[in-house]
Order: sequence, then structure tokens, then C-alpha cells
Amino acid sequence: MSTFGFYFDSSVCSGCKTCQVACKDKNDLLPGIRFRRVYEVAGAKWVKTDEGAWEHDIVAYNLSLACSHCENPACVKACPTTAMHIELDGMVLINPDKCIGCRYCEWACPYGSPQYNKQSGIMQKCDLCRDYILEGKQPVCVSSCPMRALVFGPLSQLIEKFGDNRVVFPLPDPIHTKPSLLIKSHPSSLRASEVGASIINREEIKNEQ
Repeated sequence: MSTFGFYFDSSVCSGCKTCQVACKDKNDLLPGIRFRRVYEVAGAKWVKTDEGAWEHDIVAYNLSLACSHCENPACVKACPTTAMHIELDGMVLINPDKCIGCRYCEWACPYGSPQYNKQSGIMQKCDLCRDYILEGKQPVCVSSCPMRALVFGPLSQLIEKFGDNRVVFPLPDPIHTKPSLLIKSHPSSLRASEVGASIINREEIKNEQ
């Protein structure tokens, strides 16, 4: 079977967080748990022009991230009970009957995707709306995006259509986990390191459980 993945166009994402809200609603998530999170990345510095004036060099863009269902997932390697596993279709899923809530997967994942549910005592994360896929529908985050910044489908087809870029500041080097996430970077992201950009809404997106 085909490995599924996401394509995200950061250049058109408005940061409205509709994808985030739709995901929380569909999965009936507790406060503080977010399977999909919209990161706001921003930074700026002063630049002196040839005429001697000073201008702002501003970087600002959004990244909509959920579980990347990696080809080489760190969460699966860290799980001591095999609760976190890879299905034949490439989806990285959690078997709730095997999960002991040790949170090793959460600590290992460089994307912060697995999240602890204090009420149930086990881990949770994005399952690509697997129930919707079986019904021939798109994941709710994709169908809800008003800017059509998210595209979902077989990873090989997405690569053929959009290319294979998976690098954008401040995400980790994709060589380690090989995420099933393709990205069209916002033009200003190329200057993010130069201006000292950072995630400016960490308090909003952190798991509060």
C-alpha cells in the first residue's frame, strides 16, 4: 500500500488555526492536547541601506504541523511496549491496549507529536483521520483549511507533484526521521536564522496535560 503524507504550503498559510480547531473538534480532545498545532515563527533585525538609512528586515510565517508519520520514527524506537508501531500503510499508530503512558515516545519525537492524556493515562496523537480515509474522505485538517494550504495523499504522488523539500526553519533535519511531510517554504523563511527568528507562540501550543 502507498505511504500517505502531507504537503504544506507555508507561503499561503494565514495562521487562522482552522485546521487546529477542526482537529480538536473531530477528535474531541481535552484542553491542552493538540494533534495539529500552528506555529508562529517570527524575527527581525535592523539593516543599514546603501544610503545610510536603517530599515527593518522582518521574517514572519506559519507552520501547521501534526504527526509526520515518519519512515524512521523516533517514537517507535523509544516505545518499550511496541504500543507505538508502523502499520503496513505507513501510518504510525498507538495501540491503546499496550500503551503504559511512560511518555518515552513524547520525549523522543522531535516534532512533539505524541501527547499524554492525563485522564486516560495513555498517549495520543494524529492518526491521519484514518476513519475518514477508509470512507474515502480527506483528513479534517485538510478539508477545513480555507487557504488550501494542506494537501493529503500518497507520498509518492505528492512528491511527483510538489517536489521533495522537507526542510524549513526551525524544524529538525529530516534526514534523521524521514517525515512524510513536504513543505513549500514561505519566502522569508530563508532569512529566519539571519534575523534570529523563533517560535513566538510556545505557550499557546505546548501540551498542558
